[in-house]
Amino acid sequence: MAKKAKKKKAAVDNNSTLATNRRARHDYTILDTLECGMVLVGTEIKSMREGKISLADAFATIDDGEVYIRNLHIPEYSQGSWTNHSPKRTRKLLLHRREIDKLMGQVRDGNKTLIPLKVYLKDGRAKCELGLAKGKQDYDKREAIKRRDQDRDITRELGRRVKGINA
Repeated sequence: MAKKAKKKKAAVDNNSTLATNRRARHDYTILDTLECGMVLVGTEIKSMREGKISLADAFATIDDGEVYIRNLHIPEYSQGSWTNHSPKRTRKLLLHRREIDKLMGQVRDGNKTLIPLKVYLKDGRAKCELGLAKGKQDYDKREAIKRRDQDRDITRELGRRVKGINA
């Protein structure tokens, strides 16, 4: 008698990015990043799987030894009924005690903040990439834009030389 091999149910959305906060890397210098889990209700994860999530204006705080993400907008689930969630509710992030204590010390000491950089699914669970960030001044932003433009021009010129175009 041959034993039937059990097929493992493969998640379609394995390790897929749901939302990124591109503005965060422009407005802040990211010093450190860490992965944390999110405590969600059923309609929130269903709405996230539809790709409806916004990280604009989202930030994280540490209250009573727990990390919470605020202003993360997850719209109501289209198929939901009275069980739907409120779109901008405060959600708890899951971190180890050591990580929370380390973050608490860094946020308390300097003018640093916690910014969500990316929300994604990893093995069917919602994860948030949290960044310890320091705000950029306007001149830092202009400098970064200038450096990016220079790098783009250099790359373009090198491409022309390789192709033999003299324009």
